[in-house]
Amino acid sequence: MNINFEYKDVAASKRLEAMASEKLNKLEDKYDFMVGSDVYFKTEKTSSPEKGMICEIRVNVPGTTIFASSNTGAFESAIAKTVGDVKTQLQKRKDKMQAH
Repeated sequence: MNINFEYKDVAASKRLEAMASEKLNKLEDKYDFMVGSDVYFKTEKTSSPEKGMICEIRVNVPGTTIFASSNTGAFESAIAKTVGDVKTQLQKRKDKMQAH
């Protein structure tokens, strides 16, 4: 699976890319209909220390695109939360495909 990374107001990080790639590759092992993914890392100016680091993941699958986003205080937790949301959507899509 091809994974594209984009950064907005954030310096590129091999560590973040490795972490996101590892989690997405685990999902691909379980959900083999995943075609590709786009991962976006952004920062947002906010007065709250619990927010400001945004991770968005768009997964290309047959049919429509799956999208999830989270805004937390650290990119690591944003990746984990976003991948969890993507996993939920992929499971629903798999269940729906098996029902037909």
